[in-house]
Amino acid sequence: MASTTKWSGVCSGAALLLAIEVGLALPTVAAAQQDNQTDNVRRIPQPGVPVPAADRMELEAGLKQFSALIDQDITFLRTRPAMQDFLADVMVYHNAVRYALQYDEVFNIREINAAKDALKVGMQRATDLAEGKTPWEKQTGPVVRGYVSKIDGSVQPYGMVVSDSYASAGPAKFRLDFWYHGRGETLSELNFVTDRGRNRGEFTPPNTLVLHPYGRYNCANKFAGEVDTFEALAHAKKHYPIDENRIAVRGFSMGGAACWQFGVHFAGEWAAVAPGAGFSETADFLKVFQKEKVVPTWYEQKLWHMYDCTDYAYNLKNTPTVAYSGEIDSQRQAANMMAAALLKEGIDMVHIIGPKTGHSYEPVAKVEVNRRMDAIMSIGRNPMPLQVYLTTWTLRYNKMRWLTVDSLGKHWDRARVEASIHPDTGVISITSTNVMAFSLDFGPGECPLPIGSIPTVQINGKSVRGGSVASDRSWSIHVTSDGSKWPLAPAGVAGTNLAKVHGLQGPIDDAFMDSFIFVKPTGEALNAKVGDWVTKETDHAIVHWRRHMRGEARVTTDAEITDKMIAEHNLVLFGDPSSNKILARIADKLPIKWTKDGIEVGSKKLDPSNHTLVMCYPNPLNPSKYVVLNNGFTFREYDHLNNARQISKLPDWAVVDINTPINSRWPGKIEDAGFFGEKWEYLAARK
Repeated sequence: MASTTKWSGVCSGAALLLAIEVGLALPTVAAAQQDNQTDNVRRIPQPGVPVPAADRMELEAGLKQFSALIDQDITFLRTRPAMQDFLADVMVYHNAVRYALQYDEVFNIREINAAKDALKVGMQRATDLAEGKTPWEKQTGPVVRGYVSKIDGSVQPYGMVVSDSYASAGPAKFRLDFWYHGRGETLSELNFVTDRGRNRGEFTPPNTLVLHPYGRYNCANKFAGEVDTFEALAHAKKHYPIDENRIAVRGFSMGGAACWQFGVHFAGEWAAVAPGAGFSETADFLKVFQKEKVVPTWYEQKLWHMYDCTDYAYNLKNTPTVAYSGEIDSQRQAANMMAAALLKEGIDMVHIIGPKTGHSYEPVAKVEVNRRMDAIMSIGRNPMPLQVYLTTWTLRYNKMRWLTVDSLGKHWDRARVEASIHPDTGVISITSTNVMAFSLDFGPGECPLPIGSIPTVQINGKSVRGGSVASDRSWSIHVTSDGSKWPLAPAGVAGTNLAKVHGLQGPIDDAFMDSFIFVKPTGEALNAKVGDWVTKETDHAIVHWRRHMRGEARVTTDAEITDKMIAEHNLVLFGDPSSNKILARIADKLPIKWTKDGIEVGSKKLDPSNHTLVMCYPNPLNPSKYVVLNNGFTFREYDHLNNARQISKLPDWAVVDINTPINSRWPGKIEDAGFFGEKWEYLAARK
């Protein structure tokens, strides 16, 4: 047990408990038992309230007028390509109102006036843009921005709180804090842009930009919500002078969970991590907070390694962390779990406790959080650390500053790397486990070793040398293990054969973190039962992508697929080899064979009239992209009731017995399921 200290705060004389602690007794709290009933799942988001006919008519007329202004913008922007990026700042308002009406998401009658206000703001922006003006770009205080997502082509909003000093700062670069919002089941795009246009938020440090991601609604900023952070940041960097070495991630409640996630998975990107409450893993949180009896399958347990932040605690050796909890908040459990995991790595976690406080920031504790964060951010991230630490279980999270892991010995087993640069000897020492290939990359001006020197890389006691440090002080090396030595390898790839690599490593849900298209079949199904299941699951995937990932998915048919689509998108093929033409083209190239005679899984052959196959695999028509069979994201209605449940439920492949009805958890009975090997080969189920 680490030390616990009490001291008197400077604001109102209240006591503050500053605990650098682990292993405290977990809190008990009454759970929402109704949300543990799989056969009685409430809809999220809830259906909206009726919109009076006169108001609907007014809003629809406004949308029609708004659309005409957007058409004018598009015409204008054809001759101003440098300004095209601003169209998304207009579209976020149009979509906010359109979605609220089209998808029955006016949750309170007061939101009708908010919709009318959003139309006014959006149409003014559209009018300004058609004249070549973008006054909101120089606006201080709360301002709504937008970008076009690569995933589904949707326009996604985010909020900026721009420091009042911004207008007079000249070329100075600004600190940027992310702020991740809490759970809000009525946080439609309309409610988000309304709030972000008015509200400065929980923390507004001086001389700081604060970026509020929408995060694709309520997915705790995972999957598409994770991509949202980096797409919003990329857009913000185009328009604001952001200091790369002074970016922090912060958040509370569900946003605290997001902060833990980004902190551990992308530790090298941030100057500081400051989570409040939330959850940091799945199993224990659901037992404590939800009072749920958690009985996972063997592959679900492996898949917890994707988002359980306790499994990645080692990565916080790279980044200062300041956690906060209310003393009597049940979600204090998240920080307690992380403190225990960090202590195992030799790290005493700074944990600010708000005395006698529930699920909120206690005022004096909040001052102390800010004091520590401001001190860390005034120094910023080390632009070139001589040591980096990385642990991962998947190539989705494979990078820490100048180190990139390119190949694992085995996915969903722990991989770990400690890398140190020794400028006095010109040696870079690496110790690793479960790593088969890695890269070291230093851009221009970054390599801390002398120009012209030839660094020696020592890997688990073996040595290899690459080229010399270039005249611009850049240097890189790529190595792969042959079992006993570490020879040089092609840049960033362990060989040229089919292999699991970053962004193409599974599981099924990973395919929805990049551009994808749903592809409906036009042919006749193997039988009516299969055809009915395919229709239901296709519709489910489309509806739930919109409902929970807040985009209108690209949808086409197998007859309309083009070479360009195959080149640019992950293909999500619904149907069977009889009904989907694209699936028929590739069926004999997949590691699990599916024909009209059966689905062959290892030595088993399953009846195709009663079973379907769901899986992900490198598309044989374009191995740099995924092909997915018969699935959207794999967590379903029941899982949306608690964000800790919103994790991958299926691995790389599964065979579904469709005689068992679809329910709130599964698309049928999972007859068999498993992970492909590191070369995407079929393996018997490994438990």
